[in-house]
Formats: sequence, C-alpha cells, structure tokens
Amino acid sequence: MSPVLHGPVLDALGRRITAGELPAGASLTLDGIGAEFGVSRTVAREAMRLLEGVGLVRSGPRVGIVVLPHDAWNVLDPRVIEWRLAGPGRASQLRSLTELRQAVEPLAAACTARAATAAVRDELVGIARRMRELGEAGKGDGEEFLALDIEMHELLLRSSGNELFSALAGVVAVVISGRTHLGLMPAYPEPEALDAHEAVAAAVARGDGPAAEEAMARIVREVRGALGESQSLKP
Repeated sequence: MSPVLHGPVLDALGRRITAGELPAGASLTLDGIGAEFGVSRTVAREAMRLLEGVGLVRSGPRVGIVVLPHDAWNVLDPRVIEWRLAGPGRASQLRSLTELRQAVEPLAAACTARAATAAVRDELVGIARRMRELGEAGKGDGEEFLALDIEMHELLLRSSGNELFSALAGVVAVVISGRTHLGLMPAYPEPEALDAHEAVAAAVARGDGPAAEEAMARIVREVRGALGESQSLKP
C-alpha cells in the first residue's frame, strides 16, 4: 500500500500516542479511525499494523486495538523518535539520544579507523572538506550542510564493522536532523566543530583509532553541552 494513503493517519496517531494524548489502555477502532480521517478500513488497518510493529498498540480478537505503555515502544525506531521530537517530551528525548550517541559514536569512529575501506576513508575526508567550505562560506545552516553532517555520521557507523553500531545509523540521522530543525544548532558552525569533523576524517584516513575516538568524543560533548544550555524546547 502506498504510504500516501496511510502515512498521514500513521503520523497523526503516532504523535498522539507518544505525546500522551492517547494514553496507555485507550481503545481504538478501525471504524473510528476511518470516520475521523476519511479513509477506508484497509488504510486504517495498515496504519494500525505499522503502529503495532513499533510497539505503540496491540490488537486482538477480543481486546480490539489498545494503546500500549511507554515501556513497550520501540524507542529506537526512527519513526517513534520523530513523533516524540514533535511532542512535549522533545527535550528529554533529545538528551537521552545524545547520551546514547556519546556512548557509541566515539568507539564507532575508532572501529571505522581500523575497518574502513580506502573508498570510505576518501569519502569521509571529502565530506569533511565540503562541510568546511560551506561553513566558512556562511552556508552552514543550509540543507546541504545538514545532509553532509548526517552522511558523515551514518558512514562512520555503517563502516565500523559492528552491526549494532550500523543499526543505529538511522537513529543518529534523526537526532541530527531534529536538533537542526528545532533550532538548536548555531547559526553558523563553530570553527571547533568543523575542526573536529575534519580531525575525525583525517584520523580514519590514516587508520588512527584513538585519535578518531577522541575527535568524535569532542563532537558529541559539544552537542550534549549545547542541549544542557538550552532552557526550553517549545513544541
């Protein structure tokens, strides 16, 4: 089924559940969803199937469709993260995910320094160089810079040789995008951040794991510090 049909229903209900507007134990029906959103039972059923897949609801022949508590959610699914970032708990969500990044990304960078192919090493250097060019040209707040930032972090995770790190690439992409779109990035990249991204790329290129780990640690420390300085994240 085309996401065009069930996507708006899925996103609306996902946001309501993760925001607490539909609390644990609340009941839903296909007929009710169809009436509210003007969609067929088939479209409503597909939206419910996807919500069930990420642990937000459970369906059964005698219980119908029931909203599940927070501890049942797949909190690392990028869709769940996006919905939570759109709600009132976005500050807590961003901080939790940034702490996860701080625990994972430095080690992933060190692993990539050991495991990456020559092509990946060259690509990382090229990405960091282009980020520098955009940042110094005053274009570090644009979509190209954001795409490069995401690409670099995803590439480091996917090239680490650790399938668990690789599985977090989509999570990190959503976090970086969310931080940018919530206005938590500086208007222009800090020179120290550009330096650190280039340092990670250079360390990976020469196979220096400890240097790659330390440079990535600087990046995520800066992110955590910026979130700590933020007083509020309004929906």
